[in-house]
Amino acid sequence: MVLESEDTEEDCRLLIDCPVLVTERLVLRPPHVDDKSDLIELAGNRRVAEMLARMPHPYGEAEADAFISGKVAQNGECQYAVTLADNGAFVGAAGLMPSRAGAGTLEVGYWIGEPHWGNGYATEAAHALVDLAFRATEIDVLHAGCRPINAASRRVIQKCGFQHSGQGLLDTLIAGRVAVERYTLDRRTWVSLKSWARSA
Repeated sequence: MVLESEDTEEDCRLLIDCPVLVTERLVLRPPHVDDKSDLIELAGNRRVAEMLARMPHPYGEAEADAFISGKVAQNGECQYAVTLADNGAFVGAAGLMPSRAGAGTLEVGYWIGEPHWGNGYATEAAHALVDLAFRATEIDVLHAGCRPINAASRRVIQKCGFQHSGQGLLDTLIAGRVAVERYTLDRRTWVSLKSWARSA
């Protein structure tokens, strides 16, 4: 990626090569055309779209093509298709993006299609993204957020070690301006959590 001259040194700290991530049950990889039909079906669910800021509804071929081609990615964003390691099935999407909370920070985001809810895939994907954010950049704080009505997403965020940092409002494509709960995870806490996991 080529940085424009006005980009700051702090912005450079956020650049990630976006490697393929492999977890126990998942592969997070760039989206490709073979994902298109599953992407349209799963992302076209209004229950999924209502929980996300940037998910349009209805979600059709044009939206899927834009996601697959990377046209919806923001500068410095890693976008992943979340797929099952055993059969390659597309189950959702996840990514790291520049945070709305301020310059020099990242935010983790994810969604899993409704037929795959309750399997722990969002938590597994989020853990992989948290590790990538802290290992591949120099950020001190990682952000996450969810709507107050999204208890499942809140559980994912908390399982990753994030702490509640406040509330606010967020403009979404489908639901307009909505309440959002904000969470942060600092590098020191992440290091502690990683060392606890190794000693267990």
